[in-house]
Amino acid sequence: MPPTDVAERLRAAAFELFAEQGYDATTVDHIAERAGVGRSTFFRVFRAKEDVIFPDHEQVLARIEERFAAASTEHSLLAVTDASRLVLRSFLADADRARERYALTRAVPSLRQREIASMQQYQRAFREFIRSWMDETEGSAALTDLRAELMAAAVVTAHNHVLRHWLRDPGASLDDVEAAFEEAMGEVRARFAAPRAAAAPVTVVVAGASDPDTVAEQVRRALREGGPDQSRRSGLSASP
Repeated sequence: MPPTDVAERLRAAAFELFAEQGYDATTVDHIAERAGVGRSTFFRVFRAKEDVIFPDHEQVLARIEERFAAASTEHSLLAVTDASRLVLRSFLADADRARERYALTRAVPSLRQREIASMQQYQRAFREFIRSWMDETEGSAALTDLRAELMAAAVVTAHNHVLRHWLRDPGASLDDVEAAFEEAMGEVRARFAAPRAAAAPVTVVVAGASDPDTVAEQVRRALREGGPDQSRRSGLSASP
């Protein structure tokens, strides 16, 4: 039997038992018996009972690192968005199981702590990547570290906000959650994207006119008709 099939049988058995008799009352032996495998088979697939509940975070982290490794500095914010989307889709891949997991983590404090620790792993990966391309010219290294931490926290917060709303709304479609995610990440990017450089000032020189009203009218006409290029055709010259 392929390992993935065994893992899925164990997961299905575990969630059935958790629903029937509770998480704490369910043992590894119970899960293995319900799945029709031995105890040793369980531990070849999972390290502990709680591992049955959560997605394979190590696999998701590996995919995140691959995405970051392929990113250029110019597209670093896009890479962070893509990485956060990978995390989200690891939950969306099985909606029913994700909602069962959500109910368990709300009810069992140790599982809640495990979930928090997993999200901290993602935040750490985001922070390290963000820090690698942030420029220190606008402040000290400590300030740059803080900016990277703030941005990573914002990415995780936005992700969790979208995920929680989806988990609490069984009627929400995958299209709904994807749209909400894009909107949330757009908010993050808008707050942390580097500001665009201000446009260079333009000086307009008017030749052949001294009356203020005539000058003002020629400037207005030049601006309406196309800026500096049109200004030159209208008897005006513009220089940066």
